[in-house]
Amino acid sequence: MADVTISLIGNGPIMVEGPVTLLDADDNPIELEEGKAFFLCRCGQSSEKPFCDGTHKVCGYLSANIASIPNASSAGSEG
Repeated sequence: MADVTISLIGNGPIMVEGPVTLLDADDNPIELEEGKAFFLCRCGQSSEKPFCDGTHKVCGYLSANIASIPNASSAGSEG
């Protein structure tokens, strides 16, 4: 099985590398280019959600450089 790497880019998006299936809110697969990394929006301002369109560069988005581990009561909760 191939490895998947998910990286938080400082003050930017989430980079996903490796073979994954990305599903929309209705569990429909979103077509991805095989073998190419993709970037998910974290700033909430992208016009191409769930993908990053670079808006974080102009909207003033700042992120923590260290990920925090959720506590057991909130891990896996859906919004």
